[in-house]
Amino acid sequence: MKKAMQKQTIRLAGLLLLALAAWPGAMPQAQSQTKANPYPTMAPLDQYLIADKTAEIALARSAAPPAVSDGAEVLVLTPDGYKTAAKGGNGFTCLVVRSWATETDSPDFWNTKLRAPHCLNAAATRSYLPIYLLRTKLALAASSRADIGQAVKSAFDKKEFPELEPGAMCYMMSKQQYLNDRGKSWRPHLMWYVAGDVAPKWGANLDGSPVLAANVPQDRMTIFMVPVANWSDGTPGPQ
Repeated sequence: MKKAMQKQTIRLAGLLLLALAAWPGAMPQAQSQTKANPYPTMAPLDQYLIADKTAEIALARSAAPPAVSDGAEVLVLTPDGYKTAAKGGNGFTCLVVRSWATETDSPDFWNTKLRAPHCLNAAATRSYLPIYLLRTKLALAASSRADIGQAVKSAFDKKEFPELEPGAMCYMMSKQQYLNDRGKSWRPHLMWYVAGDVAPKWGANLDGSPVLAANVPQDRMTIFMVPVANWSDGTPGPQ
């Protein structure tokens, strides 16, 4: 029994470290500050864009199984921000998230290679997406890391964002996801957004607990991550 519990604890610790290293936005400050910063400033905008919008639509839809993503609205990034490229009718929104979704002290904040397909449900579209869209607006205006962080803080302080809705979640099941230069794709997973630092209330990240969570202070939320077996195309994910 004791050996089984030790194995479970080691497995959980490994999964959590992979999750924190891989998911954009979940990088702890202490870890990010010890890493060299290979992307100190924003690169030319065209390096963050995808020239083939048909390819970007397909990449965005790959975040979730076709039964979900085929009926979703799809946003693509343009020099003027995200624009609707395909209408949807099921309440979901698919888009390819870029590097400025991470906290401003992350080494990947300006990583031109980062592509993170998300498919948000209706609750997350209404209550999480506005945070990311503000970050995008500021990034495209060539704002600095510090200015983006301050603007997000100010928007929270002034209650300009809607409150995170119960059940706000997204699919991140794309085999093509590139989350950073270390973890790259991690594994297919689902995520839930919950306001505040609430991981302890859920028993997350404790010995023997299967619940994985990361506190994201700048976005004032906890993200709960649930690994799943298969990528969105049905092929097996990593063991």
